Amino acid sequence: MHKSLWIEGLSDAIGFVAGALLGYGLARVIGLDPLAPGYETATVFGIVLVGLGGGIGLQLTRRWRGAPRNPKAPEN
Repeated sequence: MHKSLWIEGLSDAIGFVAGALLGYGLARVIGLDPLAPGYETATVFGIVLVGLGGGIGLQLTRRWRGAPRNPKAPEN
């Protein structure tokens, strides 16, 4: 398998998990528990924050990976 595909998959996974963990932490800080039993409003909003965090982390990772690493200086 091509090496860049491994790097792409691994970086996507790391970005998603990091974002989901940040979303979980934010939910806990504002008093929501995404892992509480049942489907109370606080639980559902906590799950939404975890999902949004994962999605944002994935998108940030993809943008970072797609950014040029060594942009050339403009020639005069």
